[in-house]
Amino acid sequence: MKYQFITIEGNIGAGKTTLAQLLSRHYKARLILEEFADNPFLPKFYANPDQYAFPVELFFMAERYKQLKELLQQQDLFQQVTISDYLFTKCLLFAKVTLPADEYRLYQRLFNIIHQQLIQPDLLVYLHAPVEKLQENIKKRNRAYEQNISTDYLHQLQDTYTHYLRQQTSRTLFVDVSNADFLYNDAHLQTLINALDKTYEPGVHYIELP
Repeated sequence: MKYQFITIEGNIGAGKTTLAQLLSRHYKARLILEEFADNPFLPKFYANPDQYAFPVELFFMAERYKQLKELLQQQDLFQQVTISDYLFTKCLLFAKVTLPADEYRLYQRLFNIIHQQLIQPDLLVYLHAPVEKLQENIKKRNRAYEQNISTDYLHQLQDTYTHYLRQQTSRTLFVDVSNADFLYNDAHLQTLINALDKTYEPGVHYIELP
């Protein structure tokens, strides 16, 4: 494995956690999973986003920072590779969609202070799927508080991610997962594993699944 810290990212329902778990098993890697269920503001946010956007984003940022800081500072002689199912920058991307301008500026100031203290991934794997596919996946996993996520919200997040990727200079693999099934289609998973074994220049590289 050429990369010691790999991050999986994508919109809600893109399949980040499933892929991260599969890759961690394959590489016998340390796994960092986002602890979203611990956010007490999340169900309230989906029910009333205007009122709870700032606390939900602030809680996420604090918890992600704490988790990444603790885990990435630990030296593990038996697990040389770390795989995470989220990128810390997603804090800022989601906040850009959910917060009004004045609150976003405050949030951005806090983010900039914290972000520079964290180790950045060697490789970002971005999973892209159309919003219709995301909605299908959200319904399948059946988390009660997610069932009312609006199409408009998913589209806004998608556009924010796309804008972010266009500005990316770090190593990024863009994977279209519109018809992907990493869990049950070995060819899909193997294609991605083969891609992870290659060396990439900084920038965005597109990976096609069979």
